[in-house]
Amino acid sequence: MKRSSVGHLPCSIARSLDLVGEWWTPVILREIFHGHRRFEEIRVQTGISRNILTERLGALLDGEVVSQERYQDRPARYEYHLTERGQELLPVLVALMQWGDKWMPGRPEQVAVHGPAQHPVRAVLTCVECGEVEPADGHFRESVS
Repeated sequence: MKRSSVGHLPCSIARSLDLVGEWWTPVILREIFHGHRRFEEIRVQTGISRNILTERLGALLDGEVVSQERYQDRPARYEYHLTERGQELLPVLVALMQWGDKWMPGRPEQVAVHGPAQHPVRAVLTCVECGEVEPADGHFRESVS
């Protein structure tokens, strides 16, 4: 099913969702963050169909979220690596995971970690001026240029 584009809306959330908002995309990105970089690894880990995976990886390539590195010539096979744009999606995925861990039934199946010590990480909303953390007080307003 083809979805409608929201990229024309004057909103960075809408423009971002146009690239990474299709429901398989965060799952594919999760697998690449897990270190599963080859097409077949991603397919097996997610259960996604080949045609959908091909389409979504193509969109991520076009959007410069991932890059390809050839690891085999005949037939040509590639690994998918996160670009800087892709790496900066980690807090978005962590925030979505935290929300799901809290509000969706079931046991958390994974944890986001960093560095060799594998310490857990979390996404936190902070004020850029005072440093306060209060998501319940957050809201949107029009940007002032």
